[in-house]
Amino acid sequence: MKKTDDLKITLISLHGLIRANEPELGRDADTGGQIKYLLELARELAAHSHVREVELLTRQIIDPRVSDDYAQLEEEIAENARIVRIPFGPKRYVRKESLWPYLELFIDQTLQHFRRTGLPDIIHGHYADAGAAGAQLARLLHIPYVFTSHSLGRVKRQRLSMGDNVDIDKLDRKYHFRTRIEAEEFALETAAMVVTSTNQEVEEQYQLYDHYQPERMEVIPPGVDLTSFMPIDDKWQTPSYAEKLNRFLREPDKPMILAMARPDERKNLETLVTVYGESEQLQEVANLVVVMGAREDYREMPKGQRMVIKNVLYLIDKYDLYGKVAYPKSHASADVPELYRLAASKKGVFVNPALTEPFGLTLLEAGATGLPIVATNDGGPRDIIANCKNGLLIDPLNHSEIEQALMRALTDHEQWEEWSKNGISGTREYYSWSNHANRYLRDLDDILEHSPPPVLKKTIAKRRLPDFDRLIITDLDNTLTGDDESLERFKEMLNENDNVGFGIATGRRLDSAMELISQLGLPQPDLIDTDCGTKLHYGENLTVDSSWRKSIGYAWNPDEIRKVLETLPGLNLQSEENQSEYKISYELDTRTCPKVTAIKKTLREAGLRAKVVLSLGMYMDVIPVRGGSDLSIRHVLWKWGFSSERVLVSGDSGNDAGMLLGRTLGVVVGNHSRELRRLRNRPRIYFAKAEHAGGILEGIEYYNFLDNIIIPNDKNE
Repeated sequence: MKKTDDLKITLISLHGLIRANEPELGRDADTGGQIKYLLELARELAAHSHVREVELLTRQIIDPRVSDDYAQLEEEIAENARIVRIPFGPKRYVRKESLWPYLELFIDQTLQHFRRTGLPDIIHGHYADAGAAGAQLARLLHIPYVFTSHSLGRVKRQRLSMGDNVDIDKLDRKYHFRTRIEAEEFALETAAMVVTSTNQEVEEQYQLYDHYQPERMEVIPPGVDLTSFMPIDDKWQTPSYAEKLNRFLREPDKPMILAMARPDERKNLETLVTVYGESEQLQEVANLVVVMGAREDYREMPKGQRMVIKNVLYLIDKYDLYGKVAYPKSHASADVPELYRLAASKKGVFVNPALTEPFGLTLLEAGATGLPIVATNDGGPRDIIANCKNGLLIDPLNHSEIEQALMRALTDHEQWEEWSKNGISGTREYYSWSNHANRYLRDLDDILEHSPPPVLKKTIAKRRLPDFDRLIITDLDNTLTGDDESLERFKEMLNENDNVGFGIATGRRLDSAMELISQLGLPQPDLIDTDCGTKLHYGENLTVDSSWRKSIGYAWNPDEIRKVLETLPGLNLQSEENQSEYKISYELDTRTCPKVTAIKKTLREAGLRAKVVLSLGMYMDVIPVRGGSDLSIRHVLWKWGFSSERVLVSGDSGNDAGMLLGRTLGVVVGNHSRELRRLRNRPRIYFAKAEHAGGILEGIEYYNFLDNIIIPNDKNE
């Protein structure tokens, strides 16, 4: 029965292969524990009396290499919970590092989804990509935001940088660390609550971030599905999956050392096989079973995974472990609980030797079935073993320590029984999904109690900007100005097409912008977005957008910002005529001023929330977190129900970048500044050869904007 009261919760997870039934966990580095966590969280929240609806937004994937399941626009997870797949970016399946250029398209598509289905009460982003996109949606719609990182870019970069001859630039190019870390900072700055799994995450990992605010961080450990992961009972029978293992093993009745992880170098599986291969004692008392995800054709796997499997097979051969090690090539989700129970029935042990383990859901699953655990001393296992007292922590690089821990679990039978019982009871006491959901919803209630209702909630009804069916929004200085002849042609185009609306987006103050508009002989704009995307006015009477005005001042502290930034070299306040209520403008002495990243860091460390926008390499505006042309233009389109595909935006400098990204039709004029070069090859952004107003006219022709609009650069393949 559909519930009509209480919360609608939107979870966002953009990468990986997400489906409700038989999720392909371990297929690749992007399809792992995060997906299982989300599906189980959605099911548990949707069953709660306080929750009306849970939707999990992800990406639609149309690709013959993967199942058709991922092309379905909607899929039920449980009653009142569903997956919604948003089309954006390439139709094919791509790894998460390739999704960054398409996030603005997801944001615009999701706004259309919310217009159709209604706004949620809470937005919760998972991982850095969804973290950034969800934070942007939350800022635009003024909806409370929750963030879960699952893993952190600074931590991963730090660990991968250890050792000799590490090429940091190469790492950054491969993993997009700079983009990822900035996205995580943005999400942390926006979040009313950050959900973490362990105390170590809060104390050691998030502390590496400028927006480290432990008072916003809640340790709410994930749950384990206790209906699936149960200990063996009198009715239990050896599962058919045992036959797949027995093909590898000479003495299949021996105890089992079970490891289950995707073939990733961070999972440290090669070390485990080496320890087993070098230990006659371990080989004497137990078999080793290494379940490395699922693989159809080894040659088609990503290079990193191929290398791990190749190394494992090499080590099996090197130590002549045939008949002692099983490495099955596939398993179904339903096989996993049975694998743990099979290992427990043989008095075995589960081992997780990962170099780093943000949480360790497999450890909970093993513990819930009564299988003792040996796990890395990094991350989540610390909390799990401290709570459940069902195994030992090991240094994942210390071979002797790993061997000794495994031997103790396999040979001390009284200890094995104690750990087994402790795991069964401890997981149920500390790690049930019902406990997780109750804690989570308690915290959401507190956030919502102290949050005003979204100002845009009342503007979802259809409204239209009057008298036109398409809209051109352009910057003033250096975009419209600079070439009188092309400007005259642009004005003629506007005069001849009454169905085309005209908007201005400028860093100038309103009075200065209107003076220049008059000097240029331009028609009165239907929309004018001034002060670097912080003020909106409409029509002949310059009517103020009251909902924008009501929300723009959120977290804005201009006096403190000036005070902090005046201590930095090379930052010179522009004249008073360039300052405004929600914009602090500086001219930079590029010889002495810090980089923009350092300026942002300075503001963050001072606890100040603001956006920093660089233009033409030497002008910098500091504005509220809810300001900027990216948010102001989306606000206009949301409020007035205007289709982004019928909006052409044009600019020349860094403060135009936000409005150029997304589902609007972007035009960068030929005389653009270097800040916009990064937008080359982005979908729906056309770089004109002609300069100034001539570039806008070239873009209008490129998109056939005055007739039946075409989008040659949609780049969805």
